[in-house]
Amino acid sequence: MSQARDHGAGWWPTGPLTWTRTGAGPPFAAGTPVLIVFVVVLLGLVSGAGMIWLPLLAAGPALAAATSRLPGVLCVGFLAAVLGAVLGIRDGVPGRELAIVLSALVAVTLASGLASGLRVRRERVLAAVRSVAEAAQHALLKPVPATVGQFQVAVRYSAAEAEARIGGDLYALVPTPYGVRLIVGDVRGKGLPAVGTAALVLGVFREAAYDEPDLLDVVGRIERSLARNLGSDDFVTAVVAGYPGAGSMEVVNCGHAPPLVVRGSDVLVVEPTRPAPPLGLRALTGETPSLQILPFTDGDQLLLYTDGVTEARNHARKFYPLVERVARHLSDDPSRTLAALHDELLAHVGGRLHDDAALLLLRKPAAVSSAASAA
Repeated sequence: MSQARDHGAGWWPTGPLTWTRTGAGPPFAAGTPVLIVFVVVLLGLVSGAGMIWLPLLAAGPALAAATSRLPGVLCVGFLAAVLGAVLGIRDGVPGRELAIVLSALVAVTLASGLASGLRVRRERVLAAVRSVAEAAQHALLKPVPATVGQFQVAVRYSAAEAEARIGGDLYALVPTPYGVRLIVGDVRGKGLPAVGTAALVLGVFREAAYDEPDLLDVVGRIERSLARNLGSDDFVTAVVAGYPGAGSMEVVNCGHAPPLVVRGSDVLVVEPTRPAPPLGLRALTGETPSLQILPFTDGDQLLLYTDGVTEARNHARKFYPLVERVARHLSDDPSRTLAALHDELLAHVGGRLHDDAALLLLRKPAAVSSAASAA
């Protein structure tokens, strides 16, 4: 499968909180509280002034609250108390002062144990929410195989909220009796309302793509559904495309970023012949989308994307030059092309995107077409 998503097949890492599912801290931090306790004791032994260093023993169980479960916190606290008592007796610390320090250490340990328990509980809730988000993502943004019909396909998707796993960008690609059809869109806004709208658009598209022979009728059904369900200031930008055969690709652009057609070493920007409003706003403008028919033959590629890619800025506030970078990373393998774009996009923004981003690359390989013609 060529598809990778922020949260699944690995376009983005699964996140720094993966280890929280077990309730334990990251491996490099597990022994740090114990190390701190021994460092404090060592300082006390070397300096010979144990009383000065004894209060610092509380740092051990305090840090253990962030890296360990309750038993681990109690063990670190017990170790700190025992070593603190030994160090205090060795240096002749008065019994009353030593008792106060040890009592404070016990109190810190108990408070740290409570904090550890609350942390583990929150991590369990987070793990449950993430599992629900993953299930929702797989239900909404269904995995796309590496080959659909006669096309090679690759998809890359990332939600702006890494732990949310899903956002307002949408994509789908389905084989139908009228050829392969696909959509890439961007819902206005973020959060759960945007996810709900994306689910609505994808549901209508998957049904209409099978039912409607005309691609404009597919777009019309999505428009009517959104008009019934969206608010007056909500909308969805989208590009709907289809390959009915005979070496041509149909494209309908509804206020979305223009697709890119890769032909040989050339990258062509497909601007709409007649600009159309985003889905959900047709009643306000009265404009209807137009159907563009593009030549699409062996070796050609079609790239659909959202503005989370082209509007990604670097530290100098410069946008990511998608057209230039596509030309630089062209290959016969769509997944390799998108992987290279992904790496460069991350480097451009400094490691993390701040908006949902989706890319879908479709390629018509010559070998498959030739084999089909021969058959």
